Order: sequence, then C-alpha cells, then structure tokens
Amino acid sequence: MRSLSNILYLGIKELRTLARDPAMAVLILYAFTLSVYSSSTSVPETPHRASIAMVDEDRSPISQRLIDAFQEPYFLEPVLTDHADMDEGMDEGRYTFALNIPPDFQHDLLRGGQTSIQLNVDATQISQAFTGAGYIQQIINDEVMVFLQGSGVPSTRPVQAVIRTRYNPNLTQSWFGAINEVINQITMLSIILTGAALIREREHGTIEHLLVMPLTPFEIMAAKVWSMGLVVLVSTALSLYFIVGGWMGIPLRGSMTLFLLGTALHLFATTSMGIFFGTVARSMPQLGLLIILALIPLQVLSGGMTPRESMPEVVQHIMLLAPTTHFVELGQHILFRGAGLAIVWPQLLALAVIGTVFFLFALLRLRRSLA
Repeated sequence: MRSLSNILYLGIKELRTLARDPAMAVLILYAFTLSVYSSSTSVPETPHRASIAMVDEDRSPISQRLIDAFQEPYFLEPVLTDHADMDEGMDEGRYTFALNIPPDFQHDLLRGGQTSIQLNVDATQISQAFTGAGYIQQIINDEVMVFLQGSGVPSTRPVQAVIRTRYNPNLTQSWFGAINEVINQITMLSIILTGAALIREREHGTIEHLLVMPLTPFEIMAAKVWSMGLVVLVSTALSLYFIVGGWMGIPLRGSMTLFLLGTALHLFATTSMGIFFGTVARSMPQLGLLIILALIPLQVLSGGMTPRESMPEVVQHIMLLAPTTHFVELGQHILFRGAGLAIVWPQLLALAVIGTVFFLFALLRLRRSLA
C-alpha cells in the first residue's frame, strides 16, 4: 500500500509539473485538435479550380460537349489554344492540365473505331495532378457514353463492376486521415511526455531529491507511466468525441470503450519506450533526435500510411514486434469496421505482452542509469 501511495503522489506531482509547462500544454492541445484536422484535410480529395487548356482539332459536337463538361469548382473554364501555346503554357506553369482532342475524333467514335485523347499533366502541381487526371478521365468517359447512347451507337460494356463501399461510401479521404492522425499523435506524445519528464528531472536536479527518498526506480517509472499515459488517454477521448466526431462529423462505428482499452495498453508500451529514451538521452535535443529516429519507422511501417501487405515480408515480420502495428490494426478494426472483443483480442494480447517487455527493459535501464 505504501508503494501504491508513492506511485500515486509521484504521478500527481508529474501532472502538476506538466500543467506548469506551457510549451507541453500547447503541444498537446495542438496535436489533438488542429493537427488532426489539418493533416487529414491537407491533401485535396478533389481538384479545385484547376487550370486546363484544350486543343480542339476535331471541332465537332462531341468535342464541344467535352469542353462544356469541365466546370467549376473542379476546373476553371477551359482555355482554347493551339499546340504551341499549350506547350508554352505547360512549361510556364499556366496550365495544370492540357487536353488534345485529335481530328476525326467524333467520326472514329461513331464508326466504332479506336481513338484516344492526349492528356498532358503538370506533375509539379502534385496536389491537383494526383486526383485531377482521374477526374478528367471519368468526365471524358461519361460524356462519350452519353453521346454514343444518343447517337444510337451500342455503348454497352461486356463486363460492368458493381461497387458497394462500406463505412465510407464517398471514399472521403479525411475520414481515414483523421483516425490515423489521432493514432500517430498518441504514439508521438506518449513517448515525448515520458521521456521529457525524466530529462526534466535531470536538468532541474530533482532526480537526486527522489533518490534520497525511500523510493524505488519502479515507483519513479510507474508514476511517470500512469500520469503521462492518463494525459494522452484523456486527450484521445476528447479529440475523438469533439474533433473527429463533432467538428469533422466522422462516424465512429465501434465501441469507444474498447478502443480506449486498447489505447491504454498501447500507452503502456509507448510510455515505457519514452522512459528508455530518457535514460539514453542526456538532454532535450538528444531526446528529440532519438524520438525522430524511432517515430518515422513506427508510423510509416505500421500500416497506417500504406498497407503492410505491400511491404517486404521481412519488414512485416520485424514490425510485429512494434506496438504501433497492432494498435493501428486494432484501431481500424474497431473504429472503421465496428469490431468487438471477439475480433480484436489478439491485438490486445499482443499489446499487453509487448508493453510488459518494454516496461521491464526500460525499468532495467532506469535502474542502471540511476545507479
């Protein structure tokens, strides 16, 4: 009971110290509010007022129909030009897209022949070029199909895919980006807060005060783990409820209680990692460098940015040792698919085992550093 009391009061001391640190308070507030919103909406899901030039060598009803199909807010009014101005405009960055409709385009369509339209894309405008080319292709296909149907030319395709999209019918990118950003912030802040708490003790000289007290390294570490983990856990719940679900209007399908349980197990592992980095680093700049080296592979290779199936098998097996891999999978199962305990218990078990190993390893390192 005395040990539990020491852990409790040491944790409260950590919370008070954090409350008196305005930089950390601002970081936590920004990470779970504006950072979640900006990161999930920074990449445009649709082209917006993209500039497009068109060279109409056919001058037919179908070519005029294609010109009229490009309208705001996706595209600016098409600029009718010639080949020389099109190339010059692309080189100068005046046009993001340039469409060249060849001669006899309508004639080839009506007789059922093969024809093509040249689309030039300025890929330096990556935010527009990434999605705009797909939109242009879809607009051309739709307009050609409608034109052929009105002309009595058979336009049926031999195979037609019927797509049914669950959870996110409109494939809104921000729905996925917001959840993944919350998961990334959980990992980042839990490591930063616990590592910074230990470094701060050293820089202020209070670690010596703790060592002369009847306290054990386990109590010192456990206090930092539960207090900083609690801060991140509460921030996560508030962010999901007010920012993701409220401000951004993103539906969360699964049990929030089950997700927070998985978050707590994940924090058990990542806060232990923060303690370990705090024992290795001797200053805040060193801690920042170590965290950057650890966060990049944890976030990129965990499956939140790209599917793990697309990675080399060796990387997939190695990343099974990282808590973020199981946490990303757990979060997607619960929040995207509404999975229950019967589905995600392997991830919960993996997080508990990995967290225990990390905690014991960090505790051993802390004991050696204090000695």
